[in-house]
Amino acid sequence: MDFAQTLASRRSCRAYRSTPVPREALERLLALASRSASNSNSQPWQVHVVTGPALRRLAEDLLKAYDTGDSSADYDHQPPAEGWPEPFLGRRREMGQRLYGEAMGIGRDDIERRLAHHRRNYEFFGAPVGLILTVNRARRLGALVDAGLFLQALMLAARAAGLDTCAQAALSDFAPVLRRNLGIPDDELVVCGLSLGYGDPDHSSTRCRTSRVPVAAFATFHHDGGAYSRE
Repeated sequence: MDFAQTLASRRSCRAYRSTPVPREALERLLALASRSASNSNSQPWQVHVVTGPALRRLAEDLLKAYDTGDSSADYDHQPPAEGWPEPFLGRRREMGQRLYGEAMGIGRDDIERRLAHHRRNYEFFGAPVGLILTVNRARRLGALVDAGLFLQALMLAARAAGLDTCAQAALSDFAPVLRRNLGIPDDELVVCGLSLGYGDPDHSSTRCRTSRVPVAAFATFHHDGGAYSRE
């Protein structure tokens, strides 16, 4: 597919087939993503690629920590549920309605089923590959920009190869579990996780399609010191 098709077809996939992804293919994707821009070409990212028995052990440990509420994150990646300002709160609610209500048929008051689906984050939604992205703390918050560029490039490279992904900030809430399982040193900040594999087209969650605001809602065009009208 061309680039426009790759970008348009990327989605957060929350159900995967068990089909393995060869190591050579993963290395090729990572090599492509490594061409991402970074401040002064510092390339502050590290990636832990987890498959097979190691992935199963990690998922078991994450699920145990989730069930006991034993969470600890390296940084505050989002406000608490009641702290989202508009327009972001409205967009978040719309996404939840499209995923849980329209795609999966889970009512807003069915907290048990909603939490059960959220819990699947910690088993990487059944994907055969889990990735944990970290950056060096010495680079400070600027490294998170570089990490985002790398992550987007990796997801698009995977999509172009016929694979699906889901970026997961939720995994960063259990940084100690990830450190213990993967040997992540303290000078590395756990940014997020990523599920990767061949999406399961028969799972109800695949029917979810999120919206995007129009360009006029987020872009301001400046010319000769002024801004073009949005009329």
